[in-house]
Amino acid sequence: MILSNIQSLEDQLNDFKEKWISEVDSTVSDTFQKGIDELVENQISSNALHQGDYSIDFMLKDAAGNTVSLKEKLKQGRVVLTWYRGGWCPYCNLTLRNLQSFIPEFEKRNTQLVALTPELPDHSLTTKEKNELTFDVLTDINNEVARKYGLVFKVSDEVNSFYKKFHDLLDFNGGSGDELPLTATYVIEQNGLISYSFVDVDYRKRAEPAEIVAHLQNN
Repeated sequence: MILSNIQSLEDQLNDFKEKWISEVDSTVSDTFQKGIDELVENQISSNALHQGDYSIDFMLKDAAGNTVSLKEKLKQGRVVLTWYRGGWCPYCNLTLRNLQSFIPEFEKRNTQLVALTPELPDHSLTTKEKNELTFDVLTDINNEVARKYGLVFKVSDEVNSFYKKFHDLLDFNGGSGDELPLTATYVIEQNGLISYSFVDVDYRKRAEPAEIVAHLQNN
């Protein structure tokens, strides 16, 4: 049975967004909105893999140093592959916790959840423990896998200046310190085909877990 008696992820994200906007200076919220608008204008998401494309295999390590392969995961069943920006991102934490609550629904449909993040292992371990995640959280060093999926974008200098006051991307994610993955979630069939995709330049929008479950159930 799909969890229908809880607030949708979209509602949770919107509630947080509205609360955040009400508490910060308009200069801050306007700067972040401008950063999103520029990504839309530049059609960044058009470079990403979408439904109907084939996934790209990868081998990445989790925070404990174990290597996980997409190819090996697909031998066991379908995979829900999702990206998050880092544990410093409240929208990501909300999404991860929501996805965790749907693990039983995924498992009933022979599907595993795997999360990728540019977050360095020490930080990703903290994120996993803080959110009590039981699924694989893999570190995508320098966004190498995200880049192959067409998901990487450069954070504007204005937005990055705000980030550096609270969570310097260089410290948390390494790499160039000014790149992040787009919001993205895929359902990957055992033959590697992407049968469902959600890609958005607005980090405040995420794939709805109940929608993913409905897709798994109907395909």
